[in-house]
Amino acid sequence: MKLAFIIDPLDSIKTHKDTSYALIHEAVARNHQIYVLYQQDIALINQIVTGFSRALSLTGSSSVDDPWYSISDISAIPLREFDAVLMRKDPPFDMEYIYSTYLLELAETQGAWVINSPRSIRDYNEKFAITKFPQFITPTLVTSQAHLIREFLIIHKDIILKPLDGMGGANVFRIHLADYNISVILEMLTHYGTRTIMVQRFIPEIAQGDKRILLIAGKAVPFALARIPKPGETRGNLAAGGTGTTQPLSARDKDIADSLGPELVKNGLMLVGLDVIGDYLTEINVTSPTGMQEITQQTGFNVAAMMLDAIEGLSENSQNSDSP
Repeated sequence: MKLAFIIDPLDSIKTHKDTSYALIHEAVARNHQIYVLYQQDIALINQIVTGFSRALSLTGSSSVDDPWYSISDISAIPLREFDAVLMRKDPPFDMEYIYSTYLLELAETQGAWVINSPRSIRDYNEKFAITKFPQFITPTLVTSQAHLIREFLIIHKDIILKPLDGMGGANVFRIHLADYNISVILEMLTHYGTRTIMVQRFIPEIAQGDKRILLIAGKAVPFALARIPKPGETRGNLAAGGTGTTQPLSARDKDIADSLGPELVKNGLMLVGLDVIGDYLTEINVTSPTGMQEITQQTGFNVAAMMLDAIEGLSENSQNSDSP
């Protein structure tokens, strides 16, 4: 297969933990052709969505001084000529990201297979998307109005506030009724009532970890990566200093995964990271879900192989269905 990865700068990738690297490594082991391009390399030229792409090979180097990759000169290749295009650009999900999804959606109409679906990447805000599945979420309020947040706080007494466009635990606050800084926190997060945020009842089970459950083609990887907050911290995000430890999926984890899987696949979301605290779904990550390498390293379960199996299987089924 000929696979294109839309990716962050190669020199920024941490090969010991990056999910995109795990996918590339597995694809190379299967003798697939790998091309990489950056967000700015996607262009509409003569009505064809084209990627200024570089063929990539692995060097096998683990030295700090020698890169882990070698790349060819840039070639302009219509995205429809790849067997699959994997959108692995990390957030922020800004206007440039949205423009990229417009181009990729147009590429789909020209015959490209994009993972994940550009339209669904736009439609599934990673915080707000949980509201599509109310049976699995803790009491939740979405608003920009301080008085509604204060009323929610009076009812639940211990709450979490977070921006809808944040990542890595940035600007997530926990407040109690007795806090002295409630007003300034609300002013900052809502920009004085002009910015909508999410407010949720605090889930004490965060002490046991913020679980990342990976769904591949609607099926759950059998292990979750539980990100345990460091002492004195509410957030389990690895970017906020949390520690990742794997654990088998609980019955509730499986229930959430089995319920969401078919709906997500139907919307073209092939690789999804569900975040679950205790028994509650807290996020649906669709941009560039991570956690593959940590799960593989701690359990021996090859998550990247599961993903490549799915890509190969779906590609083969598509080719068979196109045959006369």
